[in-house]
Amino acid sequence: STCEHHLLPFHGHAHVAYLPSQQSQVIGLSKLPRVVHMFAQRLQVQERITSQVAQFIMQAVNARGVAVLLEATHLCMSMRG
Repeated sequence: STCEHHLLPFHGHAHVAYLPSQQSQVIGLSKLPRVVHMFAQRLQVQERITSQVAQFIMQAVNARGVAVLLEATHLCMSMRG
């Protein structure tokens, strides 16, 4: 994604887990990276991506809980040294 404050990219790994409820649908593994990629296409900050992915999954499948962890390297920080 691209940092909205500095207009520099940040890249890394996203870890997504969810706990489906008794009546909810189950998401296939290929859909989780698509959801992360959908929100990462915008100008973002890392914290907002995590909350948007979690809220989307909660609403889409009525999950009991969602955990999202992003481990990213921000170019704005690594350029400084």
